[in-house]
Amino acid sequence: MIRINLLPHREEARKHRRQQFYSMLGLVALLGGVVWFVGHISIGQRIESQESSNDFVKREIAVLDKEIAEIKRLQEQTQALLARKQVIESLQSNRAETVHIFNELGKQVPEGVVIRSVKQNGVRINLLGYAQSNARVSQLMRNLDASPIFEKPELVEIKAADFNRRRVGDFNLFVSIEKAAADPTDQKASGKEQKK
Repeated sequence: MIRINLLPHREEARKHRRQQFYSMLGLVALLGGVVWFVGHISIGQRIESQESSNDFVKREIAVLDKEIAEIKRLQEQTQALLARKQVIESLQSNRAETVHIFNELGKQVPEGVVIRSVKQNGVRINLLGYAQSNARVSQLMRNLDASPIFEKPELVEIKAADFNRRRVGDFNLFVSIEKAAADPTDQKASGKEQKK
């Protein structure tokens, strides 16, 4: 006799496959959630670590900016002090120069010449004065040129004028200062060498 199975075995197989599908779907969803959670935590930690690194770098940059500003301020102070030092050194080196200039002028001015004004601008000196004749002015220029302190006398003009009810020549001339010769220590050294 033939036995016929009337149980709905196909329905049960379908139901069984459906349950497997849903369980697999749940497992995949759970696995996806775990992967997302772990990724989210890992990325969050990396972001937090990077932000803390960025904050550290910003703090260090702020410290370095303050140090750079301090260095610039110190450099400006150093430059100002160096400028003051140079001014003081130039004043120290030139303090006796005026005495030497007037001493040398007194030696080089010939008789018959009166100096009425002496103006110095750097290494150039402007001399204004009266002379009995043009020859006296020429003698003054030769004396200044032969002087160890002065060089390059240049006559600007000579014109007739009255001085103490006499007819004289009113002259204007420039002369330059020889810096090496104007230094008193150089003169002493050169004087010692000449004596030897």
